[in-house]
Amino acid sequence: MKAIILAAGYGTRLYPLVKDTPKALLDINGRPLVDYILDRIQGLEELNEILLVTNNKFAGQFEKWAQESSCPHPIRIVNDGTNTPDDRLGSIGDIDYVIQTEKVTDDIIVVGGDNLFDYNLNEYIIYAQKNPESVTIGLYDIGNIEDAKKFGVVGIDDSFKVTSFEEKPQEPKSSLIAMCFYFLPKQTINLVSQYLKEVQISDTAGDYIRWLHEKSNVYGFKFTGKWYDIGSVESYKEAQDKF
Repeated sequence: MKAIILAAGYGTRLYPLVKDTPKALLDINGRPLVDYILDRIQGLEELNEILLVTNNKFAGQFEKWAQESSCPHPIRIVNDGTNTPDDRLGSIGDIDYVIQTEKVTDDIIVVGGDNLFDYNLNEYIIYAQKNPESVTIGLYDIGNIEDAKKFGVVGIDDSFKVTSFEEKPQEPKSSLIAMCFYFLPKQTINLVSQYLKEVQISDTAGDYIRWLHEKSNVYGFKFTGKWYDIGSVESYKEAQDKF
């Protein structure tokens, strides 16, 4: 199994904090944000490599970070070649870029580089592997309908199969949202390129999940504990104070 950490964004909502520092390397109580992600994924039993995808602007900083990391698994920095927010590949574009350029054929766990959480991922992987033909996404009850408007809101049935997905709805049906956590069994990774060919929208993962659940079964796994999406200066300050 390989882990893909998405860290190729330009963090425009976090300016000026990320003008010269990538979001995943922002300091959270004395450590870079991405180190907290490593804490959670490096203990996964079947993990054999970590692929962090970034852009041309920040690749050098991540190379230095990887060289200094004490992670027991190999960390490879993948530069998607973009230089500005205008030419970025987007989350799905970057996932596909890594799959194609690195010739990935293993199961993949995808984690957004702006996720800060304290949940044990082993339970998520064990659950996801029960459905080896289906993608399993991470879900979180944010507990507030108003806050849910900023995210992709997910509907599930009694078997936790995804029945609906709405990206940033004005009237959310619930406060259950999709996190940037995806378990892609190796049998499903070809669907990423199929989606891009059909839809040609590479920016948001939510579009992919909506497309995917209409074509095949997608399951959700509810995370508990603390979770912060470091997407704004406010959320970054809250994480600093509370995590």
